[in-house]
This record gives sequence, C-alpha cells and structure tokens, in this order.
Amino acid sequence: MKLIEMFLKGGVIMWPILLCSVIGLAVVIDRFLIIRRVKINVPAFMVRVRGYIKNGDINAAISFCMQEKSPIGNMVRKGLKKFKLGHQRVKEAVENAGRMEINTLERGLPILASIAGVAPMLGFLGTVTGMIQAFMTIEDLAGAANPSDLAGGIWEALITTAFGLIVGIPALAAYNYFTSAVKRFVSDMEMVANDVVDTVQDDKKEEADIDDEIEVEM
Repeated sequence: MKLIEMFLKGGVIMWPILLCSVIGLAVVIDRFLIIRRVKINVPAFMVRVRGYIKNGDINAAISFCMQEKSPIGNMVRKGLKKFKLGHQRVKEAVENAGRMEINTLERGLPILASIAGVAPMLGFLGTVTGMIQAFMTIEDLAGAANPSDLAGGIWEALITTAFGLIVGIPALAAYNYFTSAVKRFVSDMEMVANDVVDTVQDDKKEEADIDDEIEVEM
C-alpha cells in the first residue's frame, strides 16, 4: 500500500499530524542554519578583540566584531560602543545584548518541544477514536462480528499512532540537539563577555594610573 493511501486511511487526525511535521521540519531547518552560521573560532576571536582593546583601538575592535556577523560579535560590539562611558556601562550593554542574542538563538525551540509532545498524542487520539469505531461495529453487528470485520478498522486506527511517533521522535531528538548546542554557545558567550569586560576594566585602570602619574609629575 502506498504511503498516500495509508495517510488517507488514517482519518482526519492525520492532517494535524501532517501540519506538525511541516512546522517541525521548518523549525529544524531554520535552527540548523542559524546554529551553523553563528559558530566562530572563540579563542582566536578573544585574542583579536583583547589585543585591540589593550592597544586602545576600540574602533578597530568594533569593526572586527561587525565582520564576524555572529551573536558573540554583536554582543561585544554593542558593549564596546559604550567604552567611553566607563566599565559599568560596557558591562550592562554586553549583558543586555547577550540576553537578546540568546532569545534569538532559542527562537522556535518551544514550538519544536510542543510538536515532540503533541504529535504522538494526536496519534494516540486517532487510535482511540478508531477503536471506538471498531467497538461500534461490534455493537451494530450485535456481537456477531468476526476478526475480519474489525482488523481493517484497527490497523487503520494504529496508523495514526505510527505517524505520530514518526513525527514526534525526530522532533524530540532535534529539540535536545539544538538545546545542547545553544547551551554550549551560551557558555562561549559568557566566557567572551567576562573576558571583554575584564579587559576593559584593566584598560580603564591603566588609563587612570597614567593620569595619576601625570598629575603627580605636574
């Protein structure tokens, strides 16, 4: 039996399951492309940015972050734009930008989690309604139904469960994969943010020390 014929025999519940599969696939493709695009060489990035800050070339650091076109680059860039306002403003800007980038990375994951739970439940619902119809057939035949009268209805009902699991299991696996990927990326973001803030603080202290020395000499 062809897949389309099996789908149609599953009844009306198959359509919500199909919708779940389409939405889930769209989310998976979108998140995969996003996760792949945002990956950068974190150690090399930190070395470059730290060097620019220590040399006092903040504009070069901002330009470098713009070239990276990643959440980490955007976070650091927004922080460095507040460089002249002091260490605390840089820290606040980095934290706010980091939260926004994390929200962007997590976009769509709740939908994927919902599909992972809803699709199998829709399948079970289809099976239950199919079994109800099978027992209604027994009632209509006054209990004289033979196995062949019920077998078709039962296996057709079980199709919904099969399709629900086919959609739900990959959705759950994808959700766990993307969640782990986002957690690793958030860890990298925190490491870079702390490094940039510390470097800015050290740079501001050095400037303050130099100014003090100049005042003493004068």
